[in-house]
Amino acid sequence: MKLNELYDCEYDVEIKSIKMNSKEVEKGDLFICTKGVTADRHDFVDDAVKNGAVAIVASKKIDVSVPIIYVKDTNKELPLLCARFFGNPDKKLKIYGITGTDGKTSTATIVQTLLGKKTCGYIGTNGRSCALFDRDTNNTTPDSDKLYEYFKEFVDAGCNEVVMESSSEAFFRNRLENINFDIGAITNITKEHLNIHGSFENYIECKSQLFKQINKNGYSILNKDDEFFEKIKSACVTKNIWTYGKDLDNTLAIIDYKIYPNKTFITYRYDNKDYEIESPLLGDFNVYNLACAILVSLASGRKMEDIIPNIKQLSVKGRIDIMPNYGQNFTVMVDYAHTPNGIEHILNFVHTLDINRSIVVIGSAGERDFLKRPIMGKTVVNNSSYAIFTYEDPRSEDPENIIKMMVSEIEDKSKYEIVVDRRKAIQRAINIASENDIVLILGKGNETYEKLKDKTIYFNDEEEAINALKSRFSNKIVE
Repeated sequence: MKLNELYDCEYDVEIKSIKMNSKEVEKGDLFICTKGVTADRHDFVDDAVKNGAVAIVASKKIDVSVPIIYVKDTNKELPLLCARFFGNPDKKLKIYGITGTDGKTSTATIVQTLLGKKTCGYIGTNGRSCALFDRDTNNTTPDSDKLYEYFKEFVDAGCNEVVMESSSEAFFRNRLENINFDIGAITNITKEHLNIHGSFENYIECKSQLFKQINKNGYSILNKDDEFFEKIKSACVTKNIWTYGKDLDNTLAIIDYKIYPNKTFITYRYDNKDYEIESPLLGDFNVYNLACAILVSLASGRKMEDIIPNIKQLSVKGRIDIMPNYGQNFTVMVDYAHTPNGIEHILNFVHTLDINRSIVVIGSAGERDFLKRPIMGKTVVNNSSYAIFTYEDPRSEDPENIIKMMVSEIEDKSKYEIVVDRRKAIQRAINIASENDIVLILGKGNETYEKLKDKTIYFNDEEEAINALKSRFSNKIVE
């Protein structure tokens, strides 16, 4: 598309793509000078031009050799510009937003599986995917320059709907300001990301924003058992409010469930009819996540009879992933749980199983909510047999200082040890595990990186666990 097709101007310049990060600019791109929390991208226009930008969109005076389009507010202009450039793909899709402190990835992934990858795309922690592709993303909820590009990918792939994780940070940073959702759903709310929002009240407000952007005839799906249900309900602008929970007056009621080591049997009640369901997902939290996803699917127009057959196909990358058997008489499990609530839930689940000890490897991300670190530490030690504290994406922070904060309020020093190097921490946990123990490696799931002070390195908890198992046992997988 040419610049004079995007704006009423005289510049007959071909635009290859739109970028807001000067480091990502390539020859032929248009660079838009948005303002972030810590950076004003007007300061990087020279770098953008050097990297190949052929035009600039700005909101204050700059001096460069390429055409400049001036607008009042580049942040507000970004989604409008991207929508025009990519042909308004959001108008060609039904968009389902999933928010909540814990369970966004699981619930969004479940929704895509229930609806089918041929028609439904997914955007979130595990990247972006549909029947034709599976690709990475930089953020759980991408900025507009990426988001509309992804929407177009889905349209081109034949999708007519997309389910996306909609984080509180995305609403805080106005990444979703112009998105009209057809369905919005929430898993739960617990204290998280206070470093970004400043207060718990602000955090709830950002979570509530999803339900203020639901189309008039759309649906809001709420967890009635959550402490902040009424607060979220008050933000809903649509009259179509569906709920899930244990009370019989819910749209989808959780009647009963029994969790086994490899499956969960659940009874849901919908429209005065009971449905006996076998789910491969484990933990009581997944009973709720599945309930939420079923309601999203029903709100999309599916029937329960069409949804149920897909439940047996469910799997969520990075969630309760059990490592292969290399001769060990204990279980090694990798999971993404990284909030106090998520950690407590998964530890409660494993202790419903017939196990000896639970050994947990865990850290806390740098440059993120430091107030939760002591809470995480106590939660792990109070709900497990033994803990090994290590680093997890320390970024610019000293990993040893992060760990000191995590253990600062733990009184029983005999219940944990510190192994700063994450690879060695995983090896240590597997080496001390004995018969009928469970080793839980928490925080990263199937992510493939560690963000250090000056670089990002390749690192995957599952691969490290397998390597440690191979080192301790034989290289032959036991069937």
